[in-house]
Amino acid sequence: MTRMVSFAVLLGLVVVFGLLSFRVLAGFLLPMLLAAMLVVIFSPLHRWVRERTRWPDWAAGGLTTLLVVIIVLAPVSLVMVRSIGDVVALFGRPEGFRLDPHVLEGLVARVNEATGLHLTSDGVNAELKQLAEDWLGPIAARAPAVLGKAILGAIVTIVSLYYFFADGRRMLEGAIRLFPLDRRYQWQLLEEFEEVSRAVVSSIMLAALVQAILAGVGFYVAGLGKVFLLTLLTFFGALVPIAGAALVWGAASLYLLFFEKNTWAAVGLALWGMCVVSTVDNIIKPIVLHGQSKLHPLLALLSVLGGVGALGPIGIFVGPIVVAFLQAALTMLQAEIGRLSEAEPAK
Repeated sequence: MTRMVSFAVLLGLVVVFGLLSFRVLAGFLLPMLLAAMLVVIFSPLHRWVRERTRWPDWAAGGLTTLLVVIIVLAPVSLVMVRSIGDVVALFGRPEGFRLDPHVLEGLVARVNEATGLHLTSDGVNAELKQLAEDWLGPIAARAPAVLGKAILGAIVTIVSLYYFFADGRRMLEGAIRLFPLDRRYQWQLLEEFEEVSRAVVSSIMLAALVQAILAGVGFYVAGLGKVFLLTLLTFFGALVPIAGAALVWGAASLYLLFFEKNTWAAVGLALWGMCVVSTVDNIIKPIVLHGQSKLHPLLALLSVLGGVGALGPIGIFVGPIVVAFLQAALTMLQAEIGRLSEAEPAK
């Protein structure tokens, strides 16, 4: 009886402190998950560093972390900081978002002639300014807070990445001993995580490459200069969920419309970007996820879209992993039910 009471008290303590710990660490779970995915992807690099240097785990882990930061996190962070800085600078100007009236005169004249309206360039600029203040102004105002959160998340990711590399095996063994699940199922879940992580990264990189090539064709046909630079920007933009490549081809279309005054090229590039460049992303990712993991193409597409909608940009990684884990857990449950049925004596 005393032993049962002790067990019940211990179980209660685990539940209470587990919930409290989750609340404390909830804000850092996504950066830690990102670090775990980077560990899976760059594990061959870490093995190569250990074999070549023969350094202790802490030193080899530090060198691998530095290489990963240089390869991945540093470029991504620079792009994010530059983008947020440009947005803040744009909407922080005294005149706000304003197009050159001389650029608008020809377009406004054609619109007035076709529709019978009496628009003016000053009126269009006033509407654009009001639109920016009502819709986009709050986004720019929150940019410093978003930037601070991103910096904190990057620090947590880097620190977690180091400890996963340096002490990952002991941490994994300790978690396996504590997790009340059959050992073969534990390794099956770990293999599922590794498989889906590689599939997600492969799908993102391949989709970004294809989008960049298709956008480059559109830039060339539209007669834009610096096609290589725009194509490169499209590739990096396509790595960002939600807006993605549309940031680049959309800006290029506006440039053709307002500055080059080439309406047909602007409309054509916008249609090409909307119907082809940004659509192919939703075709390639499910196909690659299905090919490199056990996810059905429909589940793969919904897991990416739903993950981004529920969790933001990081959801593109978390969504497929969660769905893959659910699928693996259901498979395990089915196997256990089958074993229990076989173990029951025949009546």
